[in-house]
Amino acid sequence: MSANRPTSGSVVLTWTPWTVMAVVAVADVVAGPDVGFLPLVSLGPAFASLVGGRRRTALIGAAALALSVGLGLYDGLFEGRRGLIACVSVAGVTGVGLAAAVMRERREAELAGVRSVAEAAQRVLLRPVPLTAGPLRVAVSYTSAIAAARIGGDLYEVVASPYGVRVIVGDVQGKGLAAVETAAVVLGAFREAAHDEPDLVRLGGRLERSLSRELRGEKFVTAVLAEFGTSDEVAFLNFGHPAPMVVRADGTVEFPEPPFYALPLGLGMQGTDGPEPYCVGFVPGDQLLLYTDGVTEARDEAGAFYPLADRAHLLKDPDAHQALSTVREDLSEHLAGPPHDDAAMLLVRHQGPPPDGGEAKERSGTPGADPAEPTV
Repeated sequence: MSANRPTSGSVVLTWTPWTVMAVVAVADVVAGPDVGFLPLVSLGPAFASLVGGRRRTALIGAAALALSVGLGLYDGLFEGRRGLIACVSVAGVTGVGLAAAVMRERREAELAGVRSVAEAAQRVLLRPVPLTAGPLRVAVSYTSAIAAARIGGDLYEVVASPYGVRVIVGDVQGKGLAAVETAAVVLGAFREAAHDEPDLVRLGGRLERSLSRELRGEKFVTAVLAEFGTSDEVAFLNFGHPAPMVVRADGTVEFPEPPFYALPLGLGMQGTDGPEPYCVGFVPGDQLLLYTDGVTEARDEAGAFYPLADRAHLLKDPDAHQALSTVREDLSEHLAGPPHDDAAMLLVRHQGPPPDGGEAKERSGTPGADPAEPTV
């Protein structure tokens, strides 16, 4: 649903003030002045301040005051104090409603400013990935666990380097702004080192050193690096991250495991051995899905994890972006309520050599699409 489309709840609140005042007016006329319905007209401006701005609240307050005067004259209440008290009540509630509407508008303006900053941070941190690199087609999806947020602790990047197309997908320990800051450190180091380091091991060591200088305490980042060279293989370097999923052209699903699981980034400078690279065949028609544990650890109402291997057939759509969107929608349906963890997915398809047989090209967009934002 579009964020600008009014919900059924907001529509009800929009009409509630007028409905309440109409009901009070009818009840007052039918029941007569002795029942004392007239002060309830103040409910109109009270409800108006919940969803309307200051102008709408003032308009409904003026209408409520006019209605109070009319009903007071009809009932003969101005001969005593009841009519005046009713009008003062309406005016007082209208004033309080106006103050509430002004405060809400200020908060909404502040929230809009925060969201604009978040959008700018997203463009810097999770910038558009190359959607085409030689025979490879790439699609990304990101869902943040924080309400109204577009970015979180998961990260991804695709770099076309002199040594091949290099990819990283990672998951920062924790959530919130601290996780975003750590993700920025990892992505910044990866974007620079991917062009400089000739092999994945040295690239991983560069990330480890950069992160160890920045992190404090026992914070860490799980990550998997992938490199697509000129051969029909993909090389991996896994830092304690879930194994990637490879979907073959015939539908066979594989989860290539590393020789051993090394410590995550940020913990490797403690005298332990780093991860060893390993290669897997990757030929035309194959697909590679890199993801974070927010995907595989998503639970349904019965507590069952999301069965990613059983959902591999959802990636059969010829359009890579639509295929990944289908998986994301299926994951959302599997969840029992809102997500509890960030979920990032990066799909790489091997579609054979470029149609023109030329050099590998990069594009950051397709006609009719806006790749500047990951799907959220």
